[in-house]
Amino acid sequence: MKTAYCICGLGSDERIFSKLNWGTVRVQYLHWLPPLPDESFAAYAGRMSLSVTEKNATLIGVSFGGMLCIEMAKLISVNKIILISSVKTHQELPRWMKTSGKLRLDAILPKKQVQSIRPFKLIEPLENYFLGAVTEEEKQLAHQYRMHVDPVYLKWSIHQVLNWKNNWTPENLYHLHGTNDRIFPYSRVSPTHTIPSAGHFLVYQRAPEVSAILSEIL
Repeated sequence: MKTAYCICGLGSDERIFSKLNWGTVRVQYLHWLPPLPDESFAAYAGRMSLSVTEKNATLIGVSFGGMLCIEMAKLISVNKIILISSVKTHQELPRWMKTSGKLRLDAILPKKQVQSIRPFKLIEPLENYFLGAVTEEEKQLAHQYRMHVDPVYLKWSIHQVLNWKNNWTPENLYHLHGTNDRIFPYSRVSPTHTIPSAGHFLVYQRAPEVSAILSEIL
């Protein structure tokens, strides 16, 4: 039986994959580890790779999880990599992220729980807009993710996204992307599979279509 190692996006968990139909594929979720002080993305990928016990594994990553899959593929042998709502290289990042990284704007993020920061609560509708969370179920899931994200992990993750310099694309890479993605705009990426009118939350919102594509790839 084939195994797919799945990594969710920044601050989320395996619930983002909960509506997918995996068929006969065995799924193993790799949970985000607490980052070590000043840990590089490469070093972190090395620690995450220790949980992959199958040779020539298949890695599936959503958003930031897709970026991590690519970093892991530099260290271990993989059969396939599947990115969902993600980017492959530094060039595919939106300009505002690149500029924020250069200006080190992530340094202003507070080192305390997100739920205790009132301005963050006020911009939840804007965050939902960029995520593409539309239904009450989707908004509630996004809210729960925000309320429980670890602030140290959050700051570290945002820093890695804004400062990612990868220019390498592994072989056997597949990329699913929605045309209405507002986090990683469709105009900047070159996906192998396009989901029309889908936003950043497509793995949850458009599960039947994503499941059909995954069944072909896997």
